[in-house]
Amino acid sequence: MTRDQLPTTNAFWTLGLSLLAILLLLQLTTIPQRINLWLYDALITTHPAKVADNVAIVAIDDASLDRLGGWPWSRSTHADLIRKLDDAGARTIVFDILFPEPSADDQDLAEAMKAHGNVVLPIHLSPPSQGETISEYLPTPTLSQAAAGLGHAHVELDPDGLARGLYLFNGLGKHLWPSLALAAHGAGNGKVAPPEFPQDSELPPYVNVRSDYVAVPLAGPAETYPMYSYANVLLSPPAPREFNGKTVFVGATAPGFGDVLPTPFSNMALPLSGVEFHANSYAALANQTLIKPSSGIIAAFLSLAIILLVASALPRLRPTQTLLLCTTLAAALLALFTILILVAHRWIPVANALLVPLIAFPLWSARRLAITTRFLNRQLDELGHGPQLSLRELSERHPIQLLDYLTELFTLDGWLLMEDDKTLSHHNLSRESVPPRLPRNAWIHRQNLSWLNIDRCDSHYVLGLKLPDSLSGEAVQRYLRQLPLSADLADKGTLTSSKENITARIERVRQATERMNNMQTFILKSFEHMPDGIIVTDELGVIQFANRHIEEWFDEPRPSLTGLPLTRLLQGHDPRNNPAWKETLAETLTLAQSRTVDLRIRGKDFLIHLAPFESFHTRQQGLIANISDITELREQQRQHREAIDFISHDVRSPLVSQLALIEQLKRHPTDIDTDQLEQLGRLARRSYQLAEEFVQLARAEQLTETRFYECELLSIVENARDSVIEQAFGKDIKLQLQGYEDLWLKGNAELLERVVINLLTNAVQYSDTGSTITIQVYQAGHLACLTVSDEGAGIAPEEVPHLFDRFRRQKSSELSGNRGAGLGLSFVNVVIEKHRGQIEVESTLGEGSSFTIKLPIAAPIPN
Repeated sequence: MTRDQLPTTNAFWTLGLSLLAILLLLQLTTIPQRINLWLYDALITTHPAKVADNVAIVAIDDASLDRLGGWPWSRSTHADLIRKLDDAGARTIVFDILFPEPSADDQDLAEAMKAHGNVVLPIHLSPPSQGETISEYLPTPTLSQAAAGLGHAHVELDPDGLARGLYLFNGLGKHLWPSLALAAHGAGNGKVAPPEFPQDSELPPYVNVRSDYVAVPLAGPAETYPMYSYANVLLSPPAPREFNGKTVFVGATAPGFGDVLPTPFSNMALPLSGVEFHANSYAALANQTLIKPSSGIIAAFLSLAIILLVASALPRLRPTQTLLLCTTLAAALLALFTILILVAHRWIPVANALLVPLIAFPLWSARRLAITTRFLNRQLDELGHGPQLSLRELSERHPIQLLDYLTELFTLDGWLLMEDDKTLSHHNLSRESVPPRLPRNAWIHRQNLSWLNIDRCDSHYVLGLKLPDSLSGEAVQRYLRQLPLSADLADKGTLTSSKENITARIERVRQATERMNNMQTFILKSFEHMPDGIIVTDELGVIQFANRHIEEWFDEPRPSLTGLPLTRLLQGHDPRNNPAWKETLAETLTLAQSRTVDLRIRGKDFLIHLAPFESFHTRQQGLIANISDITELREQQRQHREAIDFISHDVRSPLVSQLALIEQLKRHPTDIDTDQLEQLGRLARRSYQLAEEFVQLARAEQLTETRFYECELLSIVENARDSVIEQAFGKDIKLQLQGYEDLWLKGNAELLERVVINLLTNAVQYSDTGSTITIQVYQAGHLACLTVSDEGAGIAPEEVPHLFDRFRRQKSSELSGNRGAGLGLSFVNVVIEKHRGQIEVESTLGEGSSFTIKLPIAAPIPN
């Protein structure tokens, strides 16, 4: 089992058959049908059909009944309406009025119908009375012969009672009548051919046969199409503007006729009249937008395809991908449903297919949860028997052990341990010193005495400690306050009895997770806080873990370190060929022998210890590389060697010369002259100067910011100038100070003054007689700057990079006789670095040198 996936064995059949069974059970209900109808209604009402401009309705409304009298009207009245519409240019006239019984005015109506030529009459199919077979109710023979076409006026009601469509053909036996809209559409285009039946089919003449069901995309609720009152059209002059070239439907809209149909637009709140429904049908037929439902086989195949897709895909996906897939499938089905209806005018019931992803997601989520629960239970059982890293609670320590450990850990001037009223151990502390009313499980500190009152094993204990009366004693007391003395039951992870099995599982998961997190946190924090760099590789030497020291020392971001071969990392920062890093690491892995190798990274010295390891459970191998920074140690070793060389040569040489000269004077005490004394003085002064430089450098290296205070740079420079002015005067050198602004620093004025003295002394020593040394003190941004410029011989370019190295002297200085220890400028560099500043050198041979010191000022620049 991977991190996010579950086993797919038998998952396809389990999920697929479960979905198929649920889908079959749903077919016993009306849920899929209601969903299909709701989706259709939502789409049709959201995107209604366009109102056709060649359709009009003449309504038999309440106003017409009031003006023309009660129903039925004489057929001569209908004949007059046909003549008026004929005069107005109506192309086709469709009556949604039944004329089954003969009348004296039939001939008048028939003549008007023949005169127009395109009048369509309805027929009706219904049983004469309850319990009888269905019969056809046709117009009278006179009217039937005069009509351009006959059509049935039946509209189908769906199971929810709404009218959404009709059958294009309806009749008895093999005699099928077109719908009223289809008959009207064919009135001017020829006869409408009914569907053909097989030759051998025998249908009784009383059997109702229907064919070619279509859904009608309505243009809207009632009165969407233009409607004209029957009486107004009849009693007014012809209106070609309203009826010219149009198909006019004539039918009842008055509530008393009962010819109303609930539709998706309004239900029974504002039902649609039958004549309006037929007008919508005609418009859809003329525009070829009638919606034809697809067979159930297509919907079944679609559902099976979705089941196969879901059953094969879900077991292989992660939970988030499962939700995305189910959502995408549902959206795709809805988009397919919309496109087919609005573009292809096909109605495929997608409810069953749509229910598959909606049911599959919670079903597979429950299945996933069950599998995960079983897997976690097994893992929790294994985890509970695994190794644990836990420290013993201090509350579990017996007071005797507690006193023993405290005496081993801290330096105590005395102690006292009492059980009830019995003294178990004491030293330099008596029971009379115990304060009254000590609180339980809390340290009480009074001056240098610390007291603890605890209960263990049904006994009462009092522990007293006498600490040194110093800062270390106060630190111990602060430490004791932090020690947890009582057991924290909330962290024990004990599980109270619960009737809910899920609660017990959750608690087990919490305990196991807490143990794993504690173990992982302990390991990671240990690696991160180790003073050395740690790298863990796999059996191929590829880095799997590196702590923060590795990231810092190698200047590589930690994400790029993971997955990088260790040999590539080491070779890239410390290339070597004899032996190559790959040989060293390969031998460590193959021979399973630890080894230690020197390493140099970005100018720093390191020691890398390579140790192979092997996992006991997984049998995986790898390397642990422990990298220690020994730069400071190597630098101390180098300084130690330099100091020994310095003492053995530079310091010893003048001392040996002094001793030799003194021995000479002792042999000839009467021949002492001034030159010998002067030489002895020079040697002594040189020894003193060397010792002074050495001491000053040691002081500079031990300087910390705790010895910093507010000081002013210009005053420091003036004091240093006054200290060197006699030396400059002896060579007729002029010291010119430029600077009048007080610049306050936070540093050590004594050592800074020594820095300026060293720079000025060097400038005087290496300047020609009668030259000028310029001292500039100024501010540059947030920096206080000091520049010492001379007109001496200058410094060779190859000697500038090593100018501040200790015990290093310039060749030109040695040749000119200005011999020193090589510590003066090293002292300057150390002091400036301690003050978080920087020093720059510019020099030209034969023209002079310029030293610039930049130090951060103590306060922001004033506005």
